[in-house]
Amino acid sequence: MSLVRLNIKGISYSQTQNGAYALILSEVDGDRKLPIVIGAFEAQSIAIALEKEIKPPRPLTHDLFKNFSDRFEIIVKQVIIHKLVDGVFYSSLICERDKIEEIIDARTSDAIALALRFNAPIFTYKNILDKAGIYLKGEAGTMTPPPAAGETDIDEIIHESIESPVSDYKKMSLDELETLLSQAVKNEDYEKAARLRDEISKRK
Repeated sequence: MSLVRLNIKGISYSQTQNGAYALILSEVDGDRKLPIVIGAFEAQSIAIALEKEIKPPRPLTHDLFKNFSDRFEIIVKQVIIHKLVDGVFYSSLICERDKIEEIIDARTSDAIALALRFNAPIFTYKNILDKAGIYLKGEAGTMTPPPAAGETDIDEIIHESIESPVSDYKKMSLDELETLLSQAVKNEDYEKAARLRDEISKRK
């Protein structure tokens, strides 16, 4: 499968989903964009890395990882978004130390935050871009899929990725909540897992 290089287009904030952001990646030799829903912490970390003039007084988690890697001469050579399952993107860090290459699994938001700090290129496979890529049209934040489909905006993308609002959790049994919690952790949707854990804690 052929790899497609991506650049970071920007970060869009949802007007309807509080604390939800969409990271927009753009293919280098094309017009398609790859939107990835991320949390507020990851959005902040990526935004700080993009704004070179902003220097936090203390290192953020991703800065700490970069400092640790520099100290032990570990290099992140590239990031590959290698899988898309049920709306969740899976990524790998391609690292090198003493000319030995290692592949490390990572959440996509973390991988991109680190790619920025290491000046490492970001790639995905063509079939993932074919499946999840969209086209940007008009003003920032207005998205349209390929022709013949209706318009889609950032809020719709984010809304589709955030399942079961908190009000729905109150209608569920404890067993149903525990099942959803396990699924959320498996899918690496930690924001949803935190909301479920809060609801479960209220019941106990």
